[in-house]
Amino acid sequence: MKALQLTAYGEPRDVLKLVDVPNLDNPAANEIIIRVEASAIEPTDQYIIAGIYGELPALPHFLGCTGVGRVVAIGKNVAHVKVGDRTLVPVNGNAWAEYVKTNATWLRALPDGNVDQLAMLGMNPLTALLLLTEFAKLERGDWLISTAANSAVGRAIIAIAKGRGYRTVNIVRRPELIDELTALGGDVVLVDGPDLPARIAAATGQTKFPLALDGVGGATTQRLLDCLDRYGKLVIWSGMGGEPSPINNVPIIFNGQSLHGFWIMNWLKVPGNMDRLGVLYDELAPLVASGAITLPIAATFGLEQYVEALDLASKFRGKVIFHPDPDHSARAE
Repeated sequence: MKALQLTAYGEPRDVLKLVDVPNLDNPAANEIIIRVEASAIEPTDQYIIAGIYGELPALPHFLGCTGVGRVVAIGKNVAHVKVGDRTLVPVNGNAWAEYVKTNATWLRALPDGNVDQLAMLGMNPLTALLLLTEFAKLERGDWLISTAANSAVGRAIIAIAKGRGYRTVNIVRRPELIDELTALGGDVVLVDGPDLPARIAAATGQTKFPLALDGVGGATTQRLLDCLDRYGKLVIWSGMGGEPSPINNVPIIFNGQSLHGFWIMNWLKVPGNMDRLGVLYDELAPLVASGAITLPIAATFGLEQYVEALDLASKFRGKVIFHPDPDHSARAE
């Protein structure tokens, strides 16, 4: 079978190879084999290729942190999926390949839906759900703030929050995104700027927030802190703005506010968390299958077109998807 392998860190055309690896025959008693239908190019993959991720694997290394496919073989003890089911490729399951073998017991059959959208289910929607549930106990009607609202995580936050009855203030950096994110279900969508706290207060009836989720950093982080209630929590999950965050410590002290960092890979290492994945994806999969969580797709490519695919993905003009079927050819969506 074919798979994309990272041989060094650097430019994709120099360090990636499409290689032949032995076929994944005869699963062990607790294993399943998945024929990969679609796998996404995520920022995590790009950072690993460039050698700038939080943890770098030993080389050579097979890539692809999220994908979806059909179960084609199961071991004798497997009862959680059957041959023919569509299921996720586990996060960091080497999804840039024609086939994947895994013993993950939390995998379940997915509902029918767009295969390219389901290929992106594994990482970003899970991150969004955990940001909403792991740090604050929100009730229906509660408000929260989310930056990087046009990102994959930000869009998933809108859909998940709407389904749970939370109200969202969504912060973007381009005014042309306001109508689109409002149509997706964002209760308030605002463009970032120095007067952001005043505009948030005006739009939400002077609400003080229990939770703010920051994917941008820089000066925006302090603006979010200025909106938090006493004992409010700010969770930093990315730094897409590329700037450090100057923070005023004094209000944090007297308001009892707290800052948290979140990285999905750390969460997955906590004992017991992997056992929770089945339940979490039970909530997320219908949202993706129904189109409530959806992302623009720039194009799809075969594995052999990895140079063109990664070049397009680097331009951040929508998600790029691999179809490992060797007969697949690139097509714009």
